[in-house]
Amino acid sequence: MNKTKKLVDTIVEGIQEKKGQDITIINLEGIEGAICKYFVICQGSSPTQVEAIAESVGDYCREKESEKPAHVTGLESALWVAIDYVDVMVHIFVPDMRAYYDLESLWKDAPQKKILDEG
Repeated sequence: MNKTKKLVDTIVEGIQEKKGQDITIINLEGIEGAICKYFVICQGSSPTQVEAIAESVGDYCREKESEKPAHVTGLESALWVAIDYVDVMVHIFVPDMRAYYDLESLWKDAPQKKILDEG
């Protein structure tokens, strides 16, 4: 398994650890001009959960993959947190912000994989 796909799997683990919901992985490798190789999108039910998911993703990536994000934005309000791992962008939303920005439709021409919620 290549390093980027392993990072995506670790990010998903970190999301699931804090009960993040409706996880979608968008493969942007075949999209010309895409800013990264993968988007990992999920949601938490509240800003508190969004912040917890972001922290969990950071911890998992640091501990399991020795990866630190290039940039994190959105923690102030925790309505939409974006974590930039260069090849992988993680987007953690509260439900209404996710519906409003609808990143899945924006990148609908890229292969998408839904991860079933645990439990």
